[in-house]
Amino acid sequence: MKVCIYGAGAVGGHLAARLIAKGDAEISVVARGAHLAAIRDRGLFLETGGEVIGGKPAAATDDPAELPPQDLVVLTLKAPALPGIARPLKALLAPSAAALFFTNGIPWWWRYGIDDGGSLPLLDPEGLLWRELGPECVLGGVVYSSNALKEPGVVTHFASNKWIIGDPTGDRSPRGEAASELLEAAGLNAPVSEDIRRDMWEKLFRNVGGNPLSALTRIPTSDWGTAPGIGEVSRGMIAETVEVARALGWDLGEETDIDAIANPAPGRTGGRSSMLQDVEAGRPMEVEAIVGQVQAFAREAGVATPTIDVILPLMRGLDAAIRSRREG
Repeated sequence: MKVCIYGAGAVGGHLAARLIAKGDAEISVVARGAHLAAIRDRGLFLETGGEVIGGKPAAATDDPAELPPQDLVVLTLKAPALPGIARPLKALLAPSAAALFFTNGIPWWWRYGIDDGGSLPLLDPEGLLWRELGPECVLGGVVYSSNALKEPGVVTHFASNKWIIGDPTGDRSPRGEAASELLEAAGLNAPVSEDIRRDMWEKLFRNVGGNPLSALTRIPTSDWGTAPGIGEVSRGMIAETVEVARALGWDLGEETDIDAIANPAPGRTGGRSSMLQDVEAGRPMEVEAIVGQVQAFAREAGVATPTIDVILPLMRGLDAAIRSRREG
């Protein structure tokens, strides 16, 4: 079985290192820069639970066109990067192969199997993913795993190890089962979900309450006690997102402890959100997937989002400034 990890950074590198160490499949990785050079030279390794695992992949490249057709492609790229790889990703997939997207927030394929309304403009502005790749090959994924790139070629795993997989149709498809079995065998907790969108809402409640505010303030969620008031803003964003989910048919209010999410335990290991890591590194953020699309759904459903309406323009402005500096 040929498997490609497309975007082998912190999260993708964790996954790739475990699969390489297990040796049940021919693993290729798509990476870039110094990280790619280190993988080619020494291999890709994961520090976890007091041990180091990994090894050299079958191939490591920054050009997916160099790879043969793959039976499974696992994507751990951030949402803003996905439209630009629609065509090379399609060419990388063998017939009947699956593209498993482990991304934060609302995914571009959300409407597939629900109302067939096409791609979401905030996440796939020109419809490239919907048109060039097509949602039929998609498996959805939700990750609970805290990781960081310690140095080129080495990923450190801090906490959590859950990788939920689900078909957008809600079926327990053979390709979803096969992906789950592959990851489980490599030491990853990878259950198959019959409602992957529900799992995405549950993760989004945490992301929407933590990521934007940590990026704006530069304070890790685990240190919010040093700045009273952040938790209250977080609570508003989470509560509004819960109402949006309810309006769209996923009523998770009674089982969601909003106060606990908005006020994380102090000193928690791995408390630096992905958006905080992105803004510190000068990388574009997943603003639309985590916040913008929630507001868009709210507008469609007639749900008021006063807190999100304040935070979203600030996040878009910060993201625009980061992109301008990168382009300049």
